[in-house]
Amino acid sequence: MSRVGKKPITVPPNVQVTLKDANVQVKGPKGTLSWIVPADMTVALESDQLIVTRPTDSRKHKAIHGLTRMLLANMIEGVANGYQKILEIEGVGYTAELRGKSLRLNLGFSHPVLFTPPEGIAFETPKNTQIIVKGIDKQLVGTVAAKIRSIRPVEPYKGKGIRYQGEYVRRKAGKKVGVK
Repeated sequence: MSRVGKKPITVPPNVQVTLKDANVQVKGPKGTLSWIVPADMTVALESDQLIVTRPTDSRKHKAIHGLTRMLLANMIEGVANGYQKILEIEGVGYTAELRGKSLRLNLGFSHPVLFTPPEGIAFETPKNTQIIVKGIDKQLVGTVAAKIRSIRPVEPYKGKGIRYQGEYVRRKAGKKVGVK
């Protein structure tokens, strides 16, 4: 059996889980998420735990067993606490600021870049070189953070660009003047 899939998911007291056929709806203090469970997987709510089971030990069922369990656990964690990714901007004159809900980025281009968040995502800029992407959907938070990072990824010579907090960027040596 899948090591991840066989673990029960503990549902916090402030989160409500509704099961209707293959549709799972999770409601908590931060919002509501719903997802359609793959047809072969069975989800059961026993007291305050969600249990995911698979019908057979076939390769396909083993593959989606742990995935189904983790996606449900991420939904519960998201509506209870939320998710966030922190991005750092490095470079002279590179800044970020909020304009309403949108993010205005000055990243060394001839024009500022305006980034409008999708529904369910919020930005914070505690410093003008730091961006916090917040939301309840873990996948959406990660996707939006990756899109912002792709606007100006870190270059290896001077280390300028947008990076995740704590991301290590391997630096390259510049041109070397050789002696003939």
